[in-house]
This record gives sequence, structure tokens and C-alpha cells, in this order.
Amino acid sequence: MTTPATSTSGHRSAERPGSDFAELSHRVRAAGLLERTPVHYVLRATALAAVAVGLLTAFVLLGSSWWQLLVAAGVGVLAGQLALLAHDLAHRQVFRTRRPSQAVGLVVGNLLLGMSYGWWMDKHTRHHANPNHEELDPDVAPDIIVWSQRQARSARGIAKVVAPLQGRLFPLLLTLEGANLHLSAVRAVARPGLKQRRLETSLLLAHAAAYVGLLALVLTPVQAVAFVVVQKAVWGVYLGGIFAPNHKGMPTFTGQDRPDFLRRQVLTSRNVTGGLLVDIGLGGLNHQIEHHLFPSMPTPHLRRARPIVKDYCAEIGVDYAEASLVESYAQALRHLHHVGAPLRT
Repeated sequence: MTTPATSTSGHRSAERPGSDFAELSHRVRAAGLLERTPVHYVLRATALAAVAVGLLTAFVLLGSSWWQLLVAAGVGVLAGQLALLAHDLAHRQVFRTRRPSQAVGLVVGNLLLGMSYGWWMDKHTRHHANPNHEELDPDVAPDIIVWSQRQARSARGIAKVVAPLQGRLFPLLLTLEGANLHLSAVRAVARPGLKQRRLETSLLLAHAAAYVGLLALVLTPVQAVAFVVVQKAVWGVYLGGIFAPNHKGMPTFTGQDRPDFLRRQVLTSRNVTGGLLVDIGLGGLNHQIEHHLFPSMPTPHLRRARPIVKDYCAEIGVDYAEASLVESYAQALRHLHHVGAPLRT
């Protein structure tokens, strides 16, 4: 294990009947927290649709105006919220079965956002199975950014240049995340092996045609480029703001280090404290510990599960990490700065 630690429904079958997780699962089920919440998702989808109509109306009425950059920022935030909805669909929080979850997920992910739903599903499933494991979790695989001092020591190319300053550069690098998702989608459909490759490709092309077509009809070329830059940058920063506090700065594992399911999920995750606005802004992923333990638990139930999980962790002596929104970002950035240390000497 690289960083020391103290002591999806598909994972439950791996737990022995008398395990710590089995007891926690029994308590959560008894509280009815795994039941679907259709009203929540109908209201949520309706609200997002209303925002989308409002932004589209503003886009058309403003015409060729630099005020469109405010619309671009709004579209970036809306895209972040749509990504959160796609995330819930992928975990079958909305529908119980695979077929409707996948169908709506493809519409939201590929058609509305221009990202590959199938590629992201594969990546995210591997993350949930082994969070913060440097060889098994794609979210902590070294790329431009390194996530441990071990990775920093073997950094090559641009990562070797970025890593010493990555704690400071991280917010700026997030502006590229939206573009990175589009690039990853293109790579995914260009390679054989992706399920429903033709459908995903068709939906991505439809997204690109509609997006570029609207910009070309309403804006000048310079304004269109500025719109894209602002929208993708806001989207990337927002997504990073949602996901970075959850695991960055928490223990990481290597090799055969692999605790039992409950500890593997709890010890690598950090909750973000706050009220309703934090829940809405982070899409419920501020309750990251509960989400990792029960991936199919609908978002509105995560807050209710928190005291059950927290009390149970105290009962069995497992650390339960939580911090405010500001402090969670600070911890993540301090960690990024710390792991870049080998390249600053």
C-alpha cells in the first residue's frame, strides 16, 4: 500500500455471510434505503430540461453577442449536471434493469454530452472495484498528473514537467477535462471491442452536428470558438470540482494490497460535509463513502445512509473521513503538491 491506512451490488456476493459489510448491508436494507426513488428522478430530469430550454432560448434571442459567453458558462454547468444524471443511470439508481439504464444513459452521455457512455462505464466500473489502487484503478493511472510519489519517480515526458507544480496547476488543467472526454470518446469508438460501437458513433456524430450547427447558425466564427472554449472549460472545472475531493489525498494501494470490500471502499473515500446546496452541486457524490459501499443506492437516500454508515464504522473501528468543501479541496491540492516532491529535488 502506497499510503498507509488505519483501521456495487455486484460486490456483495464476494462477501462472506458474517462479514462486516454483510451486517452493514442488512441495516441499510432494513432502513429501506436501496428502494428506487422515481419521483426524485422525474423532478430532476424535468428541472434539467427546463434549464436547457431556458439556455437555448437565451442563446437564440441573444444572437451574435458576446453575452453568449454567459450562456456558454451556463451550458457548462448544465453539462456537469447531465453527467451526474448519466452517472446515476450507469449505477442503476434510476431503473432497476440494464436495458432502460443503458438506453437513457446513451442518450444523455453520447447524444447530449458527446462522451462515450460505454467507455466511461468500463472505466468507472474498474474504479469502483479497486478505488485508489495504482495498478487497477484507471482514475489514478499516471498521465499528465501523477497520484503518488512512486509514480512521480518514474514520470516521463510532460508529466515530469507538470508534476513538480501540479498542486498549483491542477485547477488550470481541469479546464481541459471536457475536451479530454470528447477525445476519449473518439478513441473509444475508433477501436474495435466497444459494445454498440455503431450506435455510440452515430449518437456522437449527431451531437457534434447539432452542437456545431447551432453555433454556426447564430455566432460569428470567433464567437463560436470563444463559446466552445468557455463551455468546455467550465464543464471540466465543474466535473473536477465534483470528483477531485472524493479520493485524492486518501490512501492508495499497490500490488497485492487489497483489504476487504468495506475497508477498500471506506478507507479510500472522503465525504464532503454541507447542506442541500452541496448535495445539489455535487450530485450526492459528497456522500462518497455511502455511494462506494452501495453504488445502486439512489442519490436522495445517500444522506440518510450517512449516520448508519458512520456509526457502524465507529463500531468496528474503521476510519470515516469527512471534511468541508473548502477543506476537501485543500487536502486534495496539498496531496498533489506532496506527491510531486521527488521531482522538485
